[in-house]
Amino acid sequence: MKLGILIAVLVFEFLCIIAVGWYLNRQQTRQDGFLLAGRSLNWQLLSITLALSILGTPHIYGMFEMAWFMGAASLWFGFGCSILLVVVCVFTGRWVRRLNVSSMPELMHLLFGEKMRLILPSVMIPIIWAVMTLELQGMGISFALMTGVTVEQGVYLGAILGVLYVCLSGLNQVVWLNIINAFIKYGGLAVATVLLTEKLPAGWAGVSQYFIDQGQPWMLSIWGTPQILISFGMSTVIAILVNHSLGQQLMQPCMAAKDDRVVANSMWVAVIVNGMLAVFTISMGLAAKSIPEFHALGPKMAAISMLLEYLPNYAIALVLAAFFGSMLSGFSIIALVTSTLFTKDIYAYTSRKCMSPAEENRVARITIIVFCILATAVAPILPPIVTAINWLFSWPAPIMVMCLIGLFWKRSTTAAITTMFAAWIVNMLWSFTGLPAAIGLEMLTSANVYATLSVSIVVGILMTALCAGKPGIFRVSKAVLAQERAEAAQA
Repeated sequence: MKLGILIAVLVFEFLCIIAVGWYLNRQQTRQDGFLLAGRSLNWQLLSITLALSILGTPHIYGMFEMAWFMGAASLWFGFGCSILLVVVCVFTGRWVRRLNVSSMPELMHLLFGEKMRLILPSVMIPIIWAVMTLELQGMGISFALMTGVTVEQGVYLGAILGVLYVCLSGLNQVVWLNIINAFIKYGGLAVATVLLTEKLPAGWAGVSQYFIDQGQPWMLSIWGTPQILISFGMSTVIAILVNHSLGQQLMQPCMAAKDDRVVANSMWVAVIVNGMLAVFTISMGLAAKSIPEFHALGPKMAAISMLLEYLPNYAIALVLAAFFGSMLSGFSIIALVTSTLFTKDIYAYTSRKCMSPAEENRVARITIIVFCILATAVAPILPPIVTAINWLFSWPAPIMVMCLIGLFWKRSTTAAITTMFAAWIVNMLWSFTGLPAAIGLEMLTSANVYATLSVSIVVGILMTALCAGKPGIFRVSKAVLAQERAEAAQA
């Protein structure tokens, strides 16, 4: 147990959270300040926020698990996130900011009508909330390893910190805390890697030799085996792009930018800050598996146990702060996103209320707390992180496909609804029936995204071609678009 180190890290995080949240809350005067930071983010703030918004438990414990089973090919998860940030900064984030919407359901309402404003939050909130539970699982594991408490008790502690991370002043608070944590994260991981190199029994060469002796040289290659490359590598990259390129989790920070040029200017820093972390965590995961005493602990516990055993106390504190910073940043943006969807697209929209900024902030804070309480109930009993991610990331496929069709081609409500329900039914059948084996694709049983994306593209294109509809948003004049926005606001 390293209880003293844990207490020091928690005190540091708590003081940062309270100080930053209190200061920003006093400065916050603009409407939409809590959920969208007053649409005032510059490229420096936005780049770090984008990078850390998708840098949480999957990049730490998820990478430890992936490295255990798939070796260096696990880097495809990191590659996917880096490619995603390029797509967001060059294309989708700029489009969404240019349209000046506050949520993806609002955009889909503009594209396909009122029904989409009601359907989308009902699907998006459970998906994003499920990822919140994964972040809590990671924090629970960290607390359990460091103090000897149960994972369930660790989840409760993580939930308290996570709520404080975002509840005091919303997106602005998340942005500035992420800046602080970004410096700690990479400083801590760099120090830990150097010290770990000195402590490994046979160095990194010994780690490589272990997998060669086991007849698994493919564990040291990013290409892995053909099955891993197809069923995991390529499918993971596609799933990440499908889930996040037009998902609320990354679109919300883009909506908070000063303008669409800020989004474009954020690309390089966002890609570099996000992409480097996976290299550190995968290397640690491979090293832990190659050492017998840690190998016996299994994929969830081996790497973190190795760090606790081999590193001096100050390095453990840095690593723990880096890990908690990643998980808290990921958790906080997810909590804020679910709150935005509920507050703007369910509570305010269905009640037809024109809320004041103070009332909107109050509803948003209450929503964050409620969703967090619900997440703590299931986080300790979750399945492996990678398994959950593969399934969850397949749900937004039809949303992305129809959004692109609605922006650039034609807008048909019938086509959109039909495509979404067809893809979602296939996703369920793919996971809970013998459908993959029945059509000879059992090697892709866990790669749901191939099925959902294929159905989305085929059904979406056919239905859009056959159904009547309006021209795509980017094919109409600004005057027509302004009129449609006014009609949607009055609906």
